[in-house]
Amino acid sequence: MIEKIQTLLQRVEAFAPQTAAEIEEFRIKVLGKKGELTALMEEFKSVAPELKRELGQKLNHLKSAALERINTLKGELEEKQMAQSSEVGDMSRPGSAEGLGSRHPISLVKNQIVEIFSRLGYTVAEGPEIEDDWHVFSALNFPPEHPARDMQDTFFIEKQPDILLRTHTSSIQVRTMEHQKPPIRVICPGRVFRNEAISYRAHCIFHQVEGLYIDKGVSFADMKQSLLYFAKELFGESATIRMRPSYFPFTEPSAEVDVSCNLCGGKGCNVCKGTGWLEIMGCGMVDPNVLTANGIDPKEYSGFAFGMGVERIAMLKYGVKDLRLYFENDVRFLHQFDSAL
Repeated sequence: MIEKIQTLLQRVEAFAPQTAAEIEEFRIKVLGKKGELTALMEEFKSVAPELKRELGQKLNHLKSAALERINTLKGELEEKQMAQSSEVGDMSRPGSAEGLGSRHPISLVKNQIVEIFSRLGYTVAEGPEIEDDWHVFSALNFPPEHPARDMQDTFFIEKQPDILLRTHTSSIQVRTMEHQKPPIRVICPGRVFRNEAISYRAHCIFHQVEGLYIDKGVSFADMKQSLLYFAKELFGESATIRMRPSYFPFTEPSAEVDVSCNLCGGKGCNVCKGTGWLEIMGCGMVDPNVLTANGIDPKEYSGFAFGMGVERIAMLKYGVKDLRLYFENDVRFLHQFDSAL
């Protein structure tokens, strides 16, 4: 019997099948109910008691070896088939569409804003996010006691009170005026930072697009017509704007710009709170003090500036009611903009 066990073990170890059918046939022949191992187990019942211990161990070893060999051969055969399939492709597999990503809604709106103003001759200008006091505040006519300089609004760099995270992209306008003589016509997109409590309508990180136009004879009427053109291009030909008096340290006169609600057509709804208008940006004529601080003669040149929050525009354009959705990277939210590429 020992010779039979040894012979069967050698056959198991030497078995080299080419197909899964051969493996299954061998498994049934060796381990099946009527297989060779079962026959040896029946013969084991009649051996002398003093031989049962040795023969039992050999039979158990044979069974384990046979199971392990069969499982190994199955795994090797599957890997081989997968490798062959990956080279030429599984011709029987149904086709599936490849998932494509999309641009973030903030990027979509920012690019659209920049593209609209580029038609009016504006070029894109960029600047650092970590700035100094001069470019963020002083050069823009912010008095030393202005609330925007307070720690509760601005992120200052520790141990360097003159260095901070920019609170607006107006700092790019300052750098442009420093290095470029009029005429100047730039659009300044970028990320800005303010020490705000995060909620559905506010965030400590957001994006702005600001514009600056300086030349001889630039008037308030030029600004109004430029912003009206922008509103119609972004929100539709039926859009209209209105300007309300406001205050900004770097412009005089200053105004807030509202656009007619594109959801209700100006009739009043929940989004516009029944007014028919939606606030989209601030604007104004560049203050002469700002021109002087940046080496431009206010007696020879004039200009206007405007700025808008990209998240605000995106919320109005896409009907998004919670600002935090733009920062959470929830693919269920982002996939809604796949078709907006």
